[in-house]
Amino acid sequence: MRLNPITTTLVAVVVAALTLGAAWAVLRPSGPALTQAAFSLDAITPNADGDRDVTRITYALRRPATVSIQLINAQGQAFYFRRDKPRDAGEYQLDFSGIVEPYALSGDSFVGELTARVLQNGEYTWVVEARDANGPSGRFTGVLTVANADTTLPELLNLSVSPKLLTPNQDGLDDRTNINVALAKDIAPQGLHVYLIGENGAEISIAEKPSDRQPGEHGLHTYDYDGGIDNGQKPPDDGEYVVRVEAEDLLGQKMTVSDTLTIQHGGLPRAEIVQGEVEWSAETLVLGQTLYFTLTVENYGTAPLRTSGPPPGAVYSSMNINANTLGEYTQSGAWRVGIDCDTCIKDYPWRWGLGTPENLTLIPDANGQAQYYLMPGQKAIVTGGIVLDTLIESRNPQYFWAGLIHEDVGIDLVNNRVGQQLTKMVPTE
Repeated sequence: MRLNPITTTLVAVVVAALTLGAAWAVLRPSGPALTQAAFSLDAITPNADGDRDVTRITYALRRPATVSIQLINAQGQAFYFRRDKPRDAGEYQLDFSGIVEPYALSGDSFVGELTARVLQNGEYTWVVEARDANGPSGRFTGVLTVANADTTLPELLNLSVSPKLLTPNQDGLDDRTNINVALAKDIAPQGLHVYLIGENGAEISIAEKPSDRQPGEHGLHTYDYDGGIDNGQKPPDDGEYVVRVEAEDLLGQKMTVSDTLTIQHGGLPRAEIVQGEVEWSAETLVLGQTLYFTLTVENYGTAPLRTSGPPPGAVYSSMNINANTLGEYTQSGAWRVGIDCDTCIKDYPWRWGLGTPENLTLIPDANGQAQYYLMPGQKAIVTGGIVLDTLIESRNPQYFWAGLIHEDVGIDLVNNRVGQQLTKMVPTE
């Protein structure tokens, strides 16, 4: 009898299905997924003394499954070492030092969050169990005694972040924040970590400030954070951050505490005298006349530039006075244009701000006091003058030049001794 095409196809499908089913029945490992589990010790003393601190757990799976490892005390309370971890078929081994998922005890009183804790002294029933797609698939149990455990928690005390507003732009105001935290006990040398967490979840590690206190030693630890700008790194984006501190002791107990930090107006300060050009009013002046200059400053960086007076247009009435004479003292982090000369007794004695209130931006600091800034992408024309009233014959003519000064920070080479001019003073008759 000859079968029609449809019947032939159906027969082929049935035969293939039966063949695959038979192959699965032959090849599929039979029995529970978990075939073996054991603890190498029946008692541990988790106190980091090097003696019986750790027991080794071994187990084997004949096929993929989800594995959990727990310990149950005399009161029936379960403590998880591993919970619902997917594993492939094979043999496994791992060390257990008594550290389990965090749990609470009556009488607990600590600041922060507990994320891992050692078991209390006592006798426990350990359970290693597996589950696969069909449900429970193997379970082994035994007894483990915990004694002489170091149950003192690695508490973190007195976390402080000051100031809470960080403006990492080298303007001399709120450029750094200090983070202090105290350890209640000695912990692992590399067990203390401080980092920022941004809105996107990215973590930024902060290094501890060098001190006489050893890493992980109990007591106060200090962190000095500048956003990386002192090393020429771009600081983190402006925004709200969590300051997170984690401590892990020698056993593996872990605690965390957190605070907040706001970053604003951060960026790398960059500016220059545009094209290195300085326009001078004259090359020869009669003694007592005024030498004027004009130049343009551009903020081409990503940070606002704080500045201070006197404002452009100011004239110094004598070569023997300077910015301090006018009450415009050096301000760490401020930017000013300076004029210098061969016979000046200090560097850039005559200084001017990068603009007037009309073309600068007021930004309040952490104390609410507003300061003037030249904003990124902005240019400012700076003018000024000095009355040339002191003649030194041995240095006549002498050079005058301009500079763009980041006070108490430095002067970039490109902004130092810019637009120099040889200027002659003629005595009056």
